[in-house]
Amino acid sequence: MVEVEIAKSMAEEVKLFKTWSTPFGLRVVWALKLKGIPYEAIDEDLSNKSALLLQYNPVYKKVPVLVHNGKPISESLVILEYIDETWKQNPLLPQDPLEKARERFWAKFNDEKLLQSIWGVFAKEGKEREEAMAASMENLKFVEEELKGKKFFGGEKIGLADITFGWLANLICVFEEVTGLKMIDERFPLLLAWIQEFSQHPIIKDAGPPHDKLVIKYQALYEKFHPAK
Repeated sequence: MVEVEIAKSMAEEVKLFKTWSTPFGLRVVWALKLKGIPYEAIDEDLSNKSALLLQYNPVYKKVPVLVHNGKPISESLVILEYIDETWKQNPLLPQDPLEKARERFWAKFNDEKLLQSIWGVFAKEGKEREEAMAASMENLKFVEEELKGKKFFGGEKIGLADITFGWLANLICVFEEVTGLKMIDERFPLLLAWIQEFSQHPIIKDAGPPHDKLVIKYQALYEKFHPAK
């Protein structure tokens, strides 16, 4: 069955419009690679968006966009579920409805709570930054609690929630280096262990952008948010 799915994917046209530095495109890259799906990557310049990107995503005009046999799918979490339903090998979501709902809950929590609060620490100043740091610590505690007794969020294999939280494995150290603020330390031993386990997976390890290049990118962005007085 798995061989049939892989053979099917080889015969199909899959393109991914993304940028090299944001976590939303990278989570789709990880999903495609975990499932062994060949694809063409198209890195967009968001200051000069291509006509194709605007054609494929006229509503949000954003990346990532997956194009499967000429049909576009937008929004990274929607794309991840589409990939999982289209190619059955190496499933990202469990079959059990309750466990599936749990993975979706944590993926949504990452995008709507954790990512937003940590971005606030990166982008804001003064009291707003203090509030964002407090919210980040609270959100990280929820994540730490969820990882009790688990190797990955869904158990023994990388799943949807892991891919969604995966930005912590390649970007949080960049944020800490650029801001000079430590966020994930010995207060979160299970999260630290998960970051190590996730980042050392062969596919995850080989698919991310270089650390030094990310530091340069986010340092420049940080300086725009915090211009010298």
